[in-house]
Amino acid sequence: MRIALGSDEAAPLVDEVGLRLKEMGHEVVVVADGQPWPDAGRRVGEAVAGGEADRGVVCCWTGTGVTIAANKVAGVRAALCTDAETARGARRWNDANVVALGLRLTSAAVAGEVLAAFLGTDADPGEAETLGRLAR
Repeated sequence: MRIALGSDEAAPLVDEVGLRLKEMGHEVVVVADGQPWPDAGRRVGEAVAGGEADRGVVCCWTGTGVTIAANKVAGVRAALCTDAETARGARRWNDANVVALGLRLTSAAVAGEVLAAFLGTDADPGEAETLGRLAR
């Protein structure tokens, strides 16, 4: 899978995320590296919505700003995930295509669990009608 990665700052967690994604066999495309959080979120969102990437991972201090910014891009469903169960649910029930991580509280171990759950969970086809309500 091709994964767009972006962050508003260089941080050890961002490096760890890129490494973990590669270890999982994914191609990582860094689309934002140290740009302000609105730009980092938007760039990852555009890469996913535009088909340049299958999914995206975006980071900022709390994860909130990049989540908001990514969700401004049509076709993006970004979810701020603090644990693996939240990431599984975001994929299963919301068909999230971008996961956001907060640099402040996310450890490398938790990030690895979140990524594995996010990238290893399929969307539930039974949620298609519910997801269609987002366009209204």
